[in-house]
Amino acid sequence: MEFLMSLSEGTQFAIQLIIVLICLFYGAKKGGIALGLLGGVGLLVLAFGFGVQPGKPAVSVMLTILAVVVASATLQASGGLDVMLQIAERILRRNPRFLTILAPFVTCFLTILCGTGHVVYTMMPIIYDIAIKNGIRPERPMAASSISSQMGIIASPVSVAVVSLTAFLLNAQTHLSGFDGYVDLLKITIPATLCGVLVVGIFSWFRGKDLDKDEEFQERLKDEEFRKYVYGDSKTLLGVKLPGVQWAAMWIFLGAIAIVAILGAFPELRPHFTIKGASKPMSMVDTIQMFMLLAGSALLIFTKVDAGKIGKNEIFRSGMIALVAVFGISWMADTMFAVHTPMMKTALGSVVQDYPWTYAIMLLLISKFVNSQAAAIAAFVPLALGIGVHPAIIVAFAPACYGYYILPTYPSDLATIQFDRSGTTHIGKFVINHSFILPGLIGVFSSCVFGYLFAMFAGYLS
Repeated sequence: MEFLMSLSEGTQFAIQLIIVLICLFYGAKKGGIALGLLGGVGLLVLAFGFGVQPGKPAVSVMLTILAVVVASATLQASGGLDVMLQIAERILRRNPRFLTILAPFVTCFLTILCGTGHVVYTMMPIIYDIAIKNGIRPERPMAASSISSQMGIIASPVSVAVVSLTAFLLNAQTHLSGFDGYVDLLKITIPATLCGVLVVGIFSWFRGKDLDKDEEFQERLKDEEFRKYVYGDSKTLLGVKLPGVQWAAMWIFLGAIAIVAILGAFPELRPHFTIKGASKPMSMVDTIQMFMLLAGSALLIFTKVDAGKIGKNEIFRSGMIALVAVFGISWMADTMFAVHTPMMKTALGSVVQDYPWTYAIMLLLISKFVNSQAAAIAAFVPLALGIGVHPAIIVAFAPACYGYYILPTYPSDLATIQFDRSGTTHIGKFVINHSFILPGLIGVFSSCVFGYLFAMFAGYLS
């Protein structure tokens, strides 16, 4: 391998970048846990082929992912998630006229509370049923809701993406004045995300033809079998009496989130330790880990949930996939970019500083490559900080970490297409012209614009 090591740094970087991209593309194509595993292939080539010293995987981030996922999966196993879904359905069915505006907010809030967009699967049959029974084109609320559920990740106090981004910003060499981490990030991302969701809802209200004016749909309705299929049986949680223990599970989980938010807002409430002669509060990373484990323990003790079910539900499975993805991708990215940071800072630093919006575009594209907001942040934010991107820009454009709607390959989008029996939510003839592309672009762009404005109001940007 002496030949590879003797090449110029620029040539080595180009070859290594191609290898990393191949790993990302192939991992994304295979789906599931493959994305993280392919990081090992890239690491092997970098270390043994180019003699690059392995970097460090984001251990603290991965441990936080583990704690949050276990707590959320325990909530699902205890039935507490069903209570949240029932409340959400009650809100939507009482206001069917405003479904296209309300449904995206409901799915976004569910993601904010649970830290994962996969809760949207249970809501989609309900949203479809309300839409079709009230003559609303299902594509409007369903595509908007799928997009909004993923937009909520960067606004969730218990999401992997938020925890990862906070850790990277706090550990950056250039500290953002007035930024103390966790809560300060959410002060920007929550309102920016909600404003973006509102814009998505307003846009979706007017998209596509009304069902009674859609000639193609009306023609298909003449087939009695198709009509029965479209208007089928109602899906509902209303009328289902959920036991008190499930309500208790929901309040335990929400209580833990509330305590974490309070401790983030008031550092003086956290234990203080002497570090290098200075008294500092316990980090929010440790705080989140502790209280998420506490929430899971409380659910086990007080709701008598079957521990064997926790590792078998959707939240746990998707969370473990995210954990492996962050492990493989962050380790591979750190290994490659750490050695080339000085060169990249010289080549790209001035471009990103002169045109800060280019950071958002690069983060968006990387998110599509890795199909994960947390993995995109783990792969790109340390590099961005290394080449001189100001932390304020990273905070302002945090919503740009969601770009995997560009191609309709993400599970929530594919599931939404299947749940829409009317066929209005679809993949277009040219693939790229699908039902999610416009709501996604509009939502992320709007959130980034509002994020920039809120970062200015907070004094991070001059």
